[in-house]
Amino acid sequence: MTNISIPATSTALLVLASTSPFRKNLLERLGIPFETYAPHVDETPLLQESPAVLVIRLAELKARAAQSTYPNALIIGSDQVAVNDGIILGKPQTHEQAIQQLMAVRGKSVDFLTGLCLFNTVTHSAQIDMVRFSVTFRQLTLSQIENYLHREKPYHCAGSFKSEGLGIALLENMRGNDPTALIGLPLIRLVQMLETEGMLVI
Repeated sequence: MTNISIPATSTALLVLASTSPFRKNLLERLGIPFETYAPHVDETPLLQESPAVLVIRLAELKARAAQSTYPNALIIGSDQVAVNDGIILGKPQTHEQAIQQLMAVRGKSVDFLTGLCLFNTVTHSAQIDMVRFSVTFRQLTLSQIENYLHREKPYHCAGSFKSEGLGIALLENMRGNDPTALIGLPLIRLVQMLETEGMLVI
């Protein structure tokens, strides 16, 4: 009979380096116990840094930020930006800024780029990827935008909307291989990364 060796990391602790309730809810879908960690990372883009490079860099920084706290763990780092015509749409924070963002993307396509990193604190190896998901917004009226913002208040969401909530009503179409990437944690790619480390989901 052939002996099958199980990687040591299959029993490692899984850690989500994020305080986002949306990412936490997504990861809970996999049914694997995990802990959360609040990474303190400067998210300021570097000079002439592209959005894709930015999210990959920040995802890895967030994952590595937890390594001293968790010496035997698989740590998930993720970062997302919304991009319209090459310009990053950050989290609006205020009602007025959210109106400006949504007015600017009416009838346009916006790319949501999500950086993903799975860092093994035992081997110090990192799997890193970027997943793209695109949406096209409807030709919204100011009244529709105001009504949406008052009801959902997505002021801490990149691009001023949440597809898993009422924000779906803002869209004309969606394009991508993994809808969880739009919410902020690409589960399809993450499952592949976890299995590479010997942590089987099913």
